[in-house]
Amino acid sequence: MTDQSSAQPSSPSHPAELAALAEDFSAAENAHDPFEATLSGVEGYAHEVPDPSRAAALHHREVLQGLGARLAAIPLDTLTGEDRTTHRLLARLIDNGIGRITHGLADFSVSATIAAPHNTVFTTLAMTAVDQEGADAYLERLAGLPGYFDAALQLAVDAAAEGRHPLRSGVDAAVAQLDAYLAADPTADQLLRPLQGRREYERARVIARDDVRPAVARYRAGLAQRLAPDARPDDRAGVCHVPGGAEGYADAVSRYTRPGLAPEEVHRIGLEAVAALREEFAELGAKVLGVHGTDAVLTALREDRSLRFGSAAEITALVDDALERARRASADWFRPYPIADCVTKEIDPIEAETAPLAYYQPPGPNGLPGTHWINTLHPESRFSYEYEAIAFHESVPGHHLQIAVAQTLHHLPRFRQRPSGQLTAHVEGWGLYTERLADEMGLYSSDLSRFGMLSMDALRAVRLVVDTGMHHYGWSRQRAMDFMRDNTATQEANVRNEIDRYLAWPGQATAYLIGRREIVRHRERARAALGGRFDIREFHHQLIGHGSLPLGVLEDLITEWIAAH
Repeated sequence: MTDQSSAQPSSPSHPAELAALAEDFSAAENAHDPFEATLSGVEGYAHEVPDPSRAAALHHREVLQGLGARLAAIPLDTLTGEDRTTHRLLARLIDNGIGRITHGLADFSVSATIAAPHNTVFTTLAMTAVDQEGADAYLERLAGLPGYFDAALQLAVDAAAEGRHPLRSGVDAAVAQLDAYLAADPTADQLLRPLQGRREYERARVIARDDVRPAVARYRAGLAQRLAPDARPDDRAGVCHVPGGAEGYADAVSRYTRPGLAPEEVHRIGLEAVAALREEFAELGAKVLGVHGTDAVLTALREDRSLRFGSAAEITALVDDALERARRASADWFRPYPIADCVTKEIDPIEAETAPLAYYQPPGPNGLPGTHWINTLHPESRFSYEYEAIAFHESVPGHHLQIAVAQTLHHLPRFRQRPSGQLTAHVEGWGLYTERLADEMGLYSSDLSRFGMLSMDALRAVRLVVDTGMHHYGWSRQRAMDFMRDNTATQEANVRNEIDRYLAWPGQATAYLIGRREIVRHRERARAALGGRFDIREFHHQLIGHGSLPLGVLEDLITEWIAAH
């Protein structure tokens, strides 16, 4: 006799209710963070500025809780196929958003990193496609920036009043960065560049001069005068030294990776990965450099001036060439997807001082290409062997392929066609996976360039150790920098930038290697189960053909695909 107690009645309205809920979720997320909407290529928000206040965040949490209640009223067992995936994905994203707001780790994060409020402004406006939504929308957004900076400062001040103080080195770095912005020629303000040569340029110049720059000056003064004096020292760098920080960090790790994964386990995985990579460095170093011992290999990679670039043009040429090789080789490894193009651009020099080596911007509306932004500042300090691996990660077969393919999935809800910062383990796990995949594809131009693959791998492995080290175990900032310096070949400036990024964005950096490990595990079990029926192109389609997913949902999809074959 069949037990009917847990069975849910099927209703033809449930898919329609889910579709409406998905649209409402997208609208709520875009309204709460129109900067992120713009960066994801969503039209209709280019005139808006986020409200970074705590009150706005708590209101958004109420919205998410209401959406969660609506989702709970749609039984998962009544759905099939992609609707089931959408239901599970929404549940995870809603829970993630509620957890992020509840713990508020970003409330007291002050830095000069990519996660800083002022850099979010500069990056978003630099990436805004004025031709698509019009100069008037850009001017409206520009005029809204003073309120944004005032609210961002108040948020940090209020957090400090609760005992949640920012890190002093982060405050000092932000002040120095803002001083550089304010000291620059106002007529060369980077916020004006998108309107260069347009009739609206003069209006933008007046807004920047009379409204935006004074607001930036107020923000800078507030950081220096109201936050710096009581800010945390570097020996208490992690959020575990802040009230509620330990619980917030455990939540962040689970959000960025998967529920139930504890910081202690992440730390252990990182230490094991670092040890394995040290052996790889030693083996390749003996073969290519004639140097023996991991420490000697890392020193040679770091100090040999012949392994640096001579100009920014050399960097862009190398990256473009790597992208073209990847395009030509893709047919044997991926379906022939009808996706947007990808182009290479250089990061603005002001941002570049504290920016990562590269990042990716998805394709925009009406055929705008995706953009692989690369850091070419001080080319003589940058390692030539690293940038091929970076190119494969950020463009093809990495982020560009994954995200551009998602944009073609028009049968899915719109939020599934865009990358989500709350699903970092899948998105960044894929990017990291493709660095090793590029080696299988024969894309690296030499054994020397394969050091870039190991160097990028080492950074991601070290991230697991130092992120958990600082935020969970209470490591000092200096101890984290020493560990990264001892176990990677990266330059000193990048060591500092990387560690400061992890301090400003707790938990996010743990997603990369954890996500890659899961993808590799799925590939190995699929190959073992399917044997000669295993098709790498179809396996890759299962990974990127459903949009960004939580790791648990991805695992179920791969399991179902294996069973079906």
